[in-house]
Amino acid sequence: MRITRNVKVLLFFLFISLFLIAVSAGESKCECSHEDEEENKAGANKYKIAAIPSVLVAGVIGVLFPLLGKFFPSLRPETTLFFVTKAFAAGVILATGFMHVLPEGYEKLTSPCLKGEAWEFPFTGFIAMVAAILTLSVDSFATSYFHRLHFKTSKRIGDGEEQRGGGGDDLGLHVHAHGHTHGIVGVESGDSEVQLHRTRVVAQVLEVGIIVHSVVIGISLGASQSPDTAKALFAALMFHQCFEGLGLGGCIAQGNFNCMSITVMSIFFSVTTPVGIAVGMAILSSYNESSPTALIVQGVLNAASAGILIYMSLVDFLAADFMHPKMQSNTRLQIMAHISLLVGAGIMSLLAKWA
Repeated sequence: MRITRNVKVLLFFLFISLFLIAVSAGESKCECSHEDEEENKAGANKYKIAAIPSVLVAGVIGVLFPLLGKFFPSLRPETTLFFVTKAFAAGVILATGFMHVLPEGYEKLTSPCLKGEAWEFPFTGFIAMVAAILTLSVDSFATSYFHRLHFKTSKRIGDGEEQRGGGGDDLGLHVHAHGHTHGIVGVESGDSEVQLHRTRVVAQVLEVGIIVHSVVIGISLGASQSPDTAKALFAALMFHQCFEGLGLGGCIAQGNFNCMSITVMSIFFSVTTPVGIAVGMAILSSYNESSPTALIVQGVLNAASAGILIYMSLVDFLAADFMHPKMQSNTRLQIMAHISLLVGAGIMSLLAKWA
């Protein structure tokens, strides 16, 4: 049941993103179209076709690397290497939000092809802010729900133990004490269970944000008619997909999902960008990225994705890990994590020149 619900949610966001972008195909061309752009479909197609399997493999490698902790103890959560790797991935996701997705949203929603005074309003920042707030709401309400659920469960267990201790005074005292002890253990295990569920919610929300962005950037590559642009996007997307996969894979590893859920989430992440490339190639003849509908749809999706990625990287990755007792008690680990964070953010910032 849980797997089916997760699949439905991921499918919903994938197809709604594809649908919204596809409806922009066939729009009349805007005067802002780049007519002088080099168009060589045959030259660009070879990079697009090569990108589909290459990006797929890069995504699989990235998302599976943190999941190898089941076989390699040094890659398991709570280890030094895992903290350093996750800091690198957090830097990648943070830079993706700030340096890749948010500027693209600004570019689309401030295009001169969008006429009217309404577009003078900074919609990109507003949509990103709303997306971040909604992500916080999902995070908060889901954690609160699981906390109440496990509190009630542990309370019922404690009450049941106390009721069974109704014999003599000595026996009653003994079982009564045992019941309280059991209740404390239940609360502690309940708290860890709540944290586990929260980590799973974080992984799923993060994947939604990445999927939306991956669809947009995949279609951008697929619809590109310039060999130079396609070649640059091809190279950048391989690193992009691999590094984002590291962040998502780390979240999935901490969520302790079952094998089927891990497989489904990994497949969805890995195939989204290749599917976007294929869709972009399919609608190339009728797709006009400068049409008002295409600009609005891509701008809104990019802005929402940026809000989700920035929130997740700062709150659920960096704040959670850098304030972790293991990190706070180990100066060497703190320095390594900060360096890893800066390296990850720096590499993705440099890739913003091409993708």
